[in-house]
Amino acid sequence: MAKQKKLGSSDRKPRRRPPPPPPPPPAGPPPAVPEPEPARKPEPKEIERGLEQPATPEATPEDTVIPLEGELALEEEVPEEKVRRGMSRSRRALLRPFGKAATRKAIGPEFWSEAEEALIAADAGVACSTELVERARRRILTERVTDIEGLKEAFRVEVAEMLRSFGAPPELPAERPHVLFVVGVNGVGKTTTCAKIGYRMKSDGLKVIYAAADTFRAAGIEQMEMWAQRVGAPVVRHKTGGDPAAVVFDAMESATAKETDVVIVDTAGRLHTKKNLMDELSKMWRVAQRQLPGEPEALLVIDATTGQNGVAQARIFGEALPLSSIALTKMDGSAKGGVVLAIGRELGIPVSYVGVGEGMTDLRPFDPDEYASALF
Repeated sequence: MAKQKKLGSSDRKPRRRPPPPPPPPPAGPPPAVPEPEPARKPEPKEIERGLEQPATPEATPEDTVIPLEGELALEEEVPEEKVRRGMSRSRRALLRPFGKAATRKAIGPEFWSEAEEALIAADAGVACSTELVERARRRILTERVTDIEGLKEAFRVEVAEMLRSFGAPPELPAERPHVLFVVGVNGVGKTTTCAKIGYRMKSDGLKVIYAAADTFRAAGIEQMEMWAQRVGAPVVRHKTGGDPAAVVFDAMESATAKETDVVIVDTAGRLHTKKNLMDELSKMWRVAQRQLPGEPEALLVIDATTGQNGVAQARIFGEALPLSSIALTKMDGSAKGGVVLAIGRELGIPVSYVGVGEGMTDLRPFDPDEYASALF
């Protein structure tokens, strides 16, 4: 048996030493790693153009977007479209029965019932709604209307004829100065209505002066002064809490001296349940009567969103002074466009203005045909 060879020191393999540990990290926060640069967002002009209209070297930030053919900018919108746009909520509510009739493809008893309910919901009043539907039904049967557009036209004609039967808004008399009292309850927009009427008259070449007779409401005088400054017309005022009849007297004196055409009197938001405030309004009216060659005019401002409560307001104010006409405001935020029919049928008061926006030109002279077309 062969003997194993004894390994010597020279035959042994040397051991590998482990690598030295890495040096400890330096004290303090780690170095900031630069973030990748975000992708560049396309400019608004590029988003608008999309793929079909790539940007050109001639494009500049001042470039404006050309509206589509037939598209109207808001400030260039024709008056009829403003009225129609402002009364869109009323129109949607009143046209529901016509949509259902188109689905049924027939004009049955359900249509007449639903049309009457829609008019009542628009605050035309029960009696007025019943009369309108009956008049439209007779016209439709007589003319043998069978299409939806013919149904709408029949209602438009009947609504316009009913509105004309209430009389025409008063025209500006030849005797000057003429006094226009703007009355109504709190919050209907009397002061802004004063401003818008004055703006229209001033645009027509008339000299206008305001009487800030809303001496009861805090900041009421200041608000009238602000609007008068925007219109560019003078305003007669007293201190807050003063006698509003004295304001009317001084405004009449100033208007006579300056040969002013129209005096527009902004009155306090008189609650129609407060007899003493209504008596004060009558006193202001008598002051104007004594100084005028003709009769003053009283315009009742009604918020369209109040609905049938507007009929009660018209009735009470009509007992305090003879109302000449109505201005219906806030039609752009209401589905109660039928309230003018209810008021006119009960009291025989025509509508002079309808408000369809906040702009100075958004108080439009009332047109029965335009109004009926905007409703239907």
